[in-house]
Amino acid sequence: MVAVAPRRTPPASRHARRDPRRFPVAAVPAAVLAAIALGGLGVLALWWRGTGSVTGAAGWLTGAGRITGLLAGYAAPVLLLLMARIPVLEREVGADRLARWHAFGGRYLVSLTAVHVLTIVWGYALTGGHGLLGEGVDIVLHYPEMIKASLGTLLMFATGAVSARVARRRMSYEVWYYLHLATYLAVALAFGHQLATGADLGDGPARLAWSALYVGTAAALGWFRLAVPWLRDRRHRLRVAEVRPEGPGVVSVFLTGERLSELRAEPGQFFRLQFQAPGLRWAANPYSLSAPPHERFLRFTVKDLGTHSAAVARLRPGTRVRAEGPYGAFTERLHRRSKVLLLGAGVGITPLRALFETLPGEVTLVQRARRPEDLLFTAELAAVAERRGGRVLALTGSRAQVGDLGEALRRAVPDLAAHEVYLCGPEPMAEEAVRALRAAGVRPGRIHHESFAF
Repeated sequence: MVAVAPRRTPPASRHARRDPRRFPVAAVPAAVLAAIALGGLGVLALWWRGTGSVTGAAGWLTGAGRITGLLAGYAAPVLLLLMARIPVLEREVGADRLARWHAFGGRYLVSLTAVHVLTIVWGYALTGGHGLLGEGVDIVLHYPEMIKASLGTLLMFATGAVSARVARRRMSYEVWYYLHLATYLAVALAFGHQLATGADLGDGPARLAWSALYVGTAAALGWFRLAVPWLRDRRHRLRVAEVRPEGPGVVSVFLTGERLSELRAEPGQFFRLQFQAPGLRWAANPYSLSAPPHERFLRFTVKDLGTHSAAVARLRPGTRVRAEGPYGAFTERLHRRSKVLLLGAGVGITPLRALFETLPGEVTLVQRARRPEDLLFTAELAAVAERRGGRVLALTGSRAQVGDLGEALRRAVPDLAAHEVYLCGPEPMAEEAVRALRAAGVRPGRIHHESFAF
């Protein structure tokens, strides 16, 4: 462990101001989950209203197919809304948490769809006295909208397969991003089937509400994912001003543009950037601000983790950039305590670098790296620590050399349990750190985690 700068009493500054919060940190996420659960209960009530007595294996299987189909049909637009870049959700819930909900719900959706297909075909086969395969072929070819629904189901299963953790780790973000877009087509293909064969929806308010959910989801996606970025591109006209090497495989990209203060970006947030250069213009990758936003420029620090990020190092000044954002709740809004620990590893140090300069109180930044030369922003962080008052530490070496992460952190920060923690880094490191912090007595509500897994 190497101490880079000592702590001193932090001076009063404009960075020490905090905006008052009307709601506690967990209130909005809890309200969103409650709204989703309430909608699910409404779907169950819809099924219950349309269900009479159930008798025999065929009746039970068909009933199971109906309820799982309704729940899958409800889950699909909800999952898309979670990733629609709706500002209030991105700001108050956070992109990281939304992505985790989306991933969990995606597994739920694929499972429900599989059960729906199996039980409906099986139940119909028992009712008609047919074989399972023959009944399945008959349903696909002779029921309305079933060919499109079958294509949508296959696309959904394929998307679920490539989103599994094992498969996800074997492909680049860019490949995963393009394949994941098939979800939109899958949901669109299945919608007609739901209206054509969904007897539980009827012809009244339930059908109208169901259609409104899907149409509203499509409108939200079109506005926030397409129209808003296009309008901001026209207004702010972002372009690359400089690409500066920071370390092995790491560069900082400085963007300039017009009316940047109107973006209202905050330290700790990120943008999804589309660089208008060959090989980069068709993917929007997430990159965190690595310095507090300035009225004349924005700085992002990028590590070579794939085709897209590697190509960023070769960008030329003047390259146009389309930006979605700012996104994320990993900001001062979460701040509640006077003592703060910022814990990062790898390129996860980027949002912490911006927060270190702006968070009020007694702030300690700990950067985890395998080698000293892998540490980022060493001189910058020392200068910021001297200017604002704070402490910068480095935990370098292999896991065997560092030893237990919790013990190492307790040695570095003796009153660790009294701290609020902002944590950002690769998933294995983050999982280990959360366990170590919990074991050291840090309450779960004081651990704010930003992940790169979305």
